[in-house]
Amino acid sequence: MPNATRGSNRGPAAAPENRRALLDAARRVFAERGYRAPLSAIAQEAGVGQGVLYRHFPTRLDLALEVFEQHFVELEALAAEPDAGAFGRLWTRLLELTVEESAFVEMFLAARHDLAETDLADRLPALVAATLPRAQSAGLVSAHLTVADVLLLQRMVYGVVATAVTDDEARDAVAQALALLDGVLEG
Repeated sequence: MPNATRGSNRGPAAAPENRRALLDAARRVFAERGYRAPLSAIAQEAGVGQGVLYRHFPTRLDLALEVFEQHFVELEALAAEPDAGAFGRLWTRLLELTVEESAFVEMFLAARHDLAETDLADRLPALVAATLPRAQSAGLVSAHLTVADVLLLQRMVYGVVATAVTDDEARDAVAQALALLDGVLEG
């Protein structure tokens, strides 16, 4: 629903408020309609014109990177925890984000050709690489599991989510798929 409380054009003074409104609207619209949702829908939800959106975020990727930056900050905080359980908490939260906000993964897939301009391609593998060895040393996950394996598993989970009809079906299917892998993942 568009923001009906916005007043007349306040020009540059409204820039911080417009930016916040765009980010909030983009989170909602991406969650409901996916990464490829029309940018016009995001501008409308924020109660601003498309020109305002493009002044703040020249490309879809710029907007998505900003929207999902909070996820990276959260995942980085989990990876920074020094105990062996950090990998499990990182993995669990990554799966939750994949199920709850598949647009987060869609952004990676759609932007893979533009990733050279960002650190996006390196951030998630680095978080897994920082936590996986501690979990393996503690016997919490298989010593044979690699960073590439973990990222492949996450992509597989996304495939399950992307082909599910409802959110409940996605959650159930992910749980079932992960149950099939329990013996493979365990140390």
